[in-house]
Amino acid sequence: MNYASKLIEHLSKYANPSQAPGMEAYMKHHFVFFGIKSEVRKNALKSFIADHGLPTDADFESTMIELWQADQREVHYCAQELFFRKKWYSQEQSFQLIETMITTNSWWDTVDFIAANICGAYFKAFPEKISTIMPIWNLNENRWLIRSSFLFQLKYKTNTDLFLLEKLFEPHLKSKEFFIQKAIGWMLRDISKHNPSYVARFVNNHELMPVSLREAMKYI
Repeated sequence: MNYASKLIEHLSKYANPSQAPGMEAYMKHHFVFFGIKSEVRKNALKSFIADHGLPTDADFESTMIELWQADQREVHYCAQELFFRKKWYSQEQSFQLIETMITTNSWWDTVDFIAANICGAYFKAFPEKISTIMPIWNLNENRWLIRSSFLFQLKYKTNTDLFLLEKLFEPHLKSKEFFIQKAIGWMLRDISKHNPSYVARFVNNHELMPVSLREAMKYI
């Protein structure tokens, strides 16, 4: 039995069918759940890693793909956490896998973790990739790549490239897509914690959609 199969079998032991319907409803029934709450899942993964370690370098990407194709959403959560624990974002070629994870089995719960944590770390490791990858993501038809083009800087705080962010926002300020509106506001809201004057100026100089505006002004 390979690593992915062992992990899925391990997680199945923690399944709680009584909790699964509520978790599935919260995610708009896009995914099937074992019914494992977050803290239990994280402890289950921790115990699995203690027994089996992390996937080997040679098998890592195939293991990630196998986990990402699993039916249960908790398996996807474990896959992205394994990616981050393994620091696979330090591998330049990992970009293709990152993009696959963003665009496959996509919803905000995984995309936001990948964008803020994995993409954020990847583009810190390879900043020269920003100028080639971000325009492609930002003008893509896939809403999750667009959202990720904003959110990869979510944890950059005072190191956020505001000029770049404005360029990425510009084509989407009038977007009718909720998840894009929300991400614009979320980024501005986070920046307002340490640079409220910038956000106030941005809001005054741009006509934002109501969702974006509400989020941006939350702390101002």
